[in-house]
Amino acid sequence: QVQLVESGGGLVQAGGSLRLSCAASGLTFSSYIMGWFRRAPGKEREFVAAISRSGGITKYADSLKGRFTISRDNAKNTVYLQMNSLKPEDTAVYYCAANDLGLNRVQSREYNYWGQGTQVTVSS
Repeated sequence: QVQLVESGGGLVQAGGSLRLSCAASGLTFSSYIMGWFRRAPGKEREFVAAISRSGGITKYADSLKGRFTISRDNAKNTVYLQMNSLKPEDTAVYYCAANDLGLNRVQSREYNYWGQGTQVTVSS
């Protein structure tokens, strides 16, 4: 059974940082593209970032480039999202996801497995 478990969310002031983690089990982690998505209150779930199987190539939503960094540790079956200079509009539930199709997949429906999400709240 595949499980993706996010952690690291919480309440942070604007300008602060958080590091999210997602621990995977039940799948050959290094065979999957890993991604992060988020859903803000009243909005659709949106793509945040994705990382290649080896970790050597990354992809970001244009609006988040320079503030967020995705990384992975295949030895630990874990993907990370470092979020800096957080803004109130970054408030959302953040989800990690896995796909076996490719790095350029930014639609939710293209991802095979999902975590339960972790809440990030940025206060002004």
